[in-house]
Amino acid sequence: MSALFTPFTLKDVTLRNRIAVPPMCQYSAVDGLANDWHLAHYTSLARGGAGLVIVEATAVSPEGRISPACLGLWNDEQAAELARIAAAIKAAGAVPGIQIAHAGRKANANKPWEGDDHIAQDDPRSWETLSPSAIAFGHHLDRVPRAMTHEDIAHVQADFAAAARRAKEAGFEWLELHFAHGYLAQSFFSVHANRREDEYGGDWRGRGRFLLETLDAVRTVWPARLPLTARFGVIEYDGRDEDTLQEAIALTKAMADKGLDMLNVSIGFSTPDAAIPWGPAFLAPVAGRVRQETGLPVAASWGIDNPHSADATVADGVLDLVMIGRVHLANPHWSYQAALSLGIDRPSWVLPAPYAHWLERYRPN
Repeated sequence: MSALFTPFTLKDVTLRNRIAVPPMCQYSAVDGLANDWHLAHYTSLARGGAGLVIVEATAVSPEGRISPACLGLWNDEQAAELARIAAAIKAAGAVPGIQIAHAGRKANANKPWEGDDHIAQDDPRSWETLSPSAIAFGHHLDRVPRAMTHEDIAHVQADFAAAARRAKEAGFEWLELHFAHGYLAQSFFSVHANRREDEYGGDWRGRGRFLLETLDAVRTVWPARLPLTARFGVIEYDGRDEDTLQEAIALTKAMADKGLDMLNVSIGFSTPDAAIPWGPAFLAPVAGRVRQETGLPVAASWGIDNPHSADATVADGVLDLVMIGRVHLANPHWSYQAALSLGIDRPSWVLPAPYAHWLERYRPN
């Protein structure tokens, strides 16, 4: 058995393998409500054999959406629709996870294939964006956000807790907080977005305060027996990488002390001027360092889509889970093909019988 296809247990949850489908926004919701597109999409991914399927970034409030077409979890009607998806993922053999998020200054945007830019202020779909400081991201997202007051901060943290409670009630067994990709929590941590002079700014402790307090708020409502994780941008590729990484590791240790169970290591995406060294598995060594220095289990994505390299990251103790994203859109049964590539004979257990019978019967020699 390859390392990639060994079970993984975190708290009271066991994944059938080390393959996870990360959150990938579908921009297909209306008023934050999941629909048949989402049900078919996530059911297909779960049937394909991954151990964990995490539902896309789901906003904790209307103004927390990336776009008007994003999922939400700020009311019970949305929770009821998401409960159908959680049940379908679980019935297909995967653990149902969900990522809850607030997009901050990157909110109020058009769909990626419709410009990926901020919606014009005079558009009836438009809303005010929030951030730790009144600094625009820039480039295609040039709207200057409103600097958050202490009341705004407390309100958003309460929204995260309420969304986490709804996620639990909807049947999700794995919760991921979106603390990455230039969205609100990442903006608090980022020197590119946070110029505050109060207790939420300054050094990494001040810039990390929002993340720690949000984690605390969620921890009070999320069951201790279920994994509470975060996706966090630990590096920006902006010329101060070692400083950012050291600060991120210190903050990750503080989050672990407050009950964080695992870190999904990612990139900050807080500045459009970053020089990201795209390439196969380029973030894996960074994640491995986070794992070594914090003692937390880690996951990562970004170019880890070759079965042999994915297997090696687990076998070598670099990653505990491998997040396999866009290739799952092209082939929801990537896990099946990965098993074949790694020499696992007749891996029909990762496919539903109506597929497995024919694929096994007519598999090329």
